This record gives sequence, C-alpha cells and structure tokens, in this order.
Amino acid sequence: MTRIIIAFFIFLLFLSENIYSQNSPAAMPEIITKNGRHALLIDGKPFFILGGQAHNSSGWPALLPDVWLSVEQMHANTLEVPVYWEQVEPQQGKFDFSLIDTLLNQSREHQKHLVLLWFATWKNGSNHYMPEWMKRDALKYPNVTGKNGKPVDSPSPNVNATADADIKAFTALMKYIKHADPQHTIIMMQVENEAGSWGSVRDYSPAAEKLFNEKVPQELLMRDVLTSLHAVNSAGTWLQVFGDRADEYFQAYSVAKFIGHVAKAGKAEYNLPMYANAAIRDPLSNPSATNYESGGPTDNVIPIWKIAAPDLDLVAPDIYIPESDKVMKLLELYNRADNPLFVPETATSADKVKYMYEVLARGGIGFSPFGIDNNGNKNASEKMNNIIEPFAKEYAIFSPMMRELATWAFEGKIKAVIESDDHADQKINLGKWEATISFGIAARNNIQKNTEAIGKIMLVQMDDDKFLVIGSHCHITFNPSGINAAKAWQYLKVEEGQYENGTFKLTRILNGDETDWGGPRLGTTPRALMISLLTR
Repeated sequence: MTRIIIAFFIFLLFLSENIYSQNSPAAMPEIITKNGRHALLIDGKPFFILGGQAHNSSGWPALLPDVWLSVEQMHANTLEVPVYWEQVEPQQGKFDFSLIDTLLNQSREHQKHLVLLWFATWKNGSNHYMPEWMKRDALKYPNVTGKNGKPVDSPSPNVNATADADIKAFTALMKYIKHADPQHTIIMMQVENEAGSWGSVRDYSPAAEKLFNEKVPQELLMRDVLTSLHAVNSAGTWLQVFGDRADEYFQAYSVAKFIGHVAKAGKAEYNLPMYANAAIRDPLSNPSATNYESGGPTDNVIPIWKIAAPDLDLVAPDIYIPESDKVMKLLELYNRADNPLFVPETATSADKVKYMYEVLARGGIGFSPFGIDNNGNKNASEKMNNIIEPFAKEYAIFSPMMRELATWAFEGKIKAVIESDDHADQKINLGKWEATISFGIAARNNIQKNTEAIGKIMLVQMDDDKFLVIGSHCHITFNPSGINAAKAWQYLKVEEGQYENGTFKLTRILNGDETDWGGPRLGTTPRALMISLLTR
C-alpha cells in the first residue's frame, strides 16, 4: 500500500510539472552581452533575424496577404512592419489595436516573428504619422523653427506636450501587446523611425534657444565622451563646449532624450528589446549636419544617444549607400561593446546581400532589406520576385541553421569576407591555414570576374583542420600557415550538404573536377561545404 501511495504521488508530481511546462509562458526576448559580444535570445536561445521590412503603407490588412507572400518566398523568419500612431489613436485617448490583433494572428499562422516599427512623432524626420487631432493643433504640437524663423517639416523634440502624447500612446500599445502576445511573437520594437530633422540642423524656436544657451548637461561632460565628440571645452554652454558642432549635438541630445523617455515608459509596461534607427551619413568624410538628417543616431553622435536614451538596447544604421568601404565602416562603427549590430533596413539590390555575412561575422543580431512587397501594385509582383530572389537564396540556406549561426556569431567563431568594389582577392587567417578568396565564377583554373561586387564567403572553424564554408560567386583556396607552413597537404574530404535539426546532412562528397583545379568553387547559388584538410 505504501508503495502504491508513493507511486501515486510521483505520478501527480509528474503530471503537475508537465501541465506547468505546457502552460508556462515562453522566455521573454532579451539581448545579452558577454565579452563585448551580443546575442538576441528568443525562447532562451541565440536568434538571428532573417528579416524583411514591408513598405511604409503596407501594414494594413488589405495589403498584408502580399506582404506574407514575400516573407514566405524569402524564407524570412521575421517581418518588420509599421504600426501607425494615426491608426492606433484616431481620437485623443481612444485607442484601436485591431491592427495588432491582425498582425499577431497572421504571424502565428505563418510561424514568423514580428518587429514592430512605431511610426509616431518621427517618420523620416517628419510628423506625417501623427494623428489628425495633433496635426490640426500646430500651436500645441509645433514643428521645428528654422534659423530663418520659418517652420520646418519636422516635429520639435523640445515640446513636452508632444512627448507626453507619444508616451501615452506608446505605453498603451505596449500594455496591450503584453496581454495579447504571451507567445512573444513580437520580439523587438523600433521606437520612431529615422528621427531627426531635414532642412534645419536644430530647432531655433524661443524655447529651444533658451535650452541651447544653458550649460551642457553634466551627464555629457565625462572625459571619454568629450574626447569622442571632439569638445573644445570641458564645461559651459553648448556653443562653448562643442563649437561648430554645437547645433547638431544639441539636436541629437534633444531627440535622444525625447525617444529615451518614450522607450523607458514603454518598457515599464512591457520590457521588450527596443532600438532606434538612423538615416546614416557618410562615415568617412565627416560632413556637416546640413548634408544629412540632423539629430538621429548617426555614427558621430552615438555617445550622446547612449547617455540620453539608456533604455534603448541599441541604435542601428539604415544602409542604402552603394560604396563598400563606407558600408564596412558603418558596420564597424555600430558594432560596439555597448551596442549590438543590427541592420534593420537596407536596399533590396543584389550587392547588399553580402553584408549579412559581415553582420554575422561581427556578432550581429539581424539583417533586413526594406520594401519586400509589391506595395499594392499587383502588376509588380513578378518584379518583386526578382528583387527579393538574391535574399531568398541566402535565407534558404541560412534558415535551417539559423540557431547555429546565431550561436557561432555570439561565440565569435565566424569569419567572413565580402567582395569590395575593386574586386581584389582577400585572405582569411585560420591559424594553421590561410584561405585566399578570389571573386567570380570559376571553371577549372579560369575565373570569370563578377561584373558586380556580389561575392561573399563565411567560414566557421569547427576544429583546427575542419571548416564549414558558405558563400557564392567566389573561389576558395587553402595554404598551410603557422605551424603548418611549408608542409605538404591535401583535402581530406569536401562534403556538400545542409543543416537539418542541428546536424550537417551530407548531399554528396566533392572530388575530381570539383576540387582538383585549385579548390572548391562557389557558384551563383550559395552552397554549404564542410571542408576537412590534412597535412602530410
């Protein structure tokens, strides 16, 4: 009888634990940092966003079927989609979250995650997504005043009424999401969109002028911050401390403070990862702020944003510039010990795909092209298929091994090179080996150079002599290096395959013509190769 009773209680304990595990909430999305590297955790494991962003006006129910079609065709795991303040709060204090319900239901049907983009006070520097009741009251919710005294098509960041209204709407949104999304379908929030101002470096209204002529806040007067901002004095007014950059730095601080307050209030309701995106500037020439959107998290004011908006998990570059040296510099500048690298927007041109390899190699958390759908133009569907095809090819091979890639990125195990605009060969140091990458399509020992700089390759070092290689439009050769230098060597095995459920599955072993003429060749479609090397 005693054994029966004990067995019965063990059964009840097992049953209760099983029921709890089935009904317990999933782990919250979060960003963690270790040894200066970052990971986005989804369900408690590293996750890499293979994203696609909808067009600005495609986040409406009637447009979403075509959006989801593109997401599926791309093999994306995450949709970035706008949420519009004017739709959420059409009347002051009265909220409509039906769009959130639609997005959540459809995302779950498609088994995809969401990153919501809060189009509110700022969208590309303007206030065009504010509710009508705010737009009609320009005195209460004013725009920036230009240096000439005339209004500029950009909201002022120095107005409490605007900030208060945005905070109320955003906190209502986050409160709703917390209860509507226990599954954590939504994994991140973008707070505003490319905030800042065009047409005026800062606000010159009387209220803003008063703030500008006050002393620089103490929090910005730390030595390392002043050094990074090239300050001319260690204390004083904005002009006294920052000289000819004072206007831009004041605007950046004002915008960051505003968005920081919105993020903090939203996180108090529901602590999802949050970020702000930047309309970037030329990172190499250090132009004046009259040449780009002033006040957003451009590379030169990241230290200001980190101080003024500490509740943001990261700031991120939207990359549309064509030059590879500038893109590489941006990836370097936004990949910081205090800032996870994430590219939430890039052009859908084929040359941009390669930068996903660099983002992974630098330990980044995600990558997404902008405008993946037909934008309501049914006649453009075939064209869109061609546009997203280069991304679809990469996502198709990355998607089954996304968790492994995210983990390797976090651990610093990925190395990558991408084809630069001069198409020059590049080398990768692998310890006992050195890999030389030539870009183009190779047939035997002849390489036909790429007409566009679209070649790329990544290597994951599985052990000293074994490498997972993924890439296209290039040719790889190995040479003994380090302690292997001058040794005779050969390919032990070159396997072509793909990852399934965390394991590399062999499709075929390459040999003969596929390896003997200088080494493995990666053609127009990305492939995954497991290459084992042997010294003799």
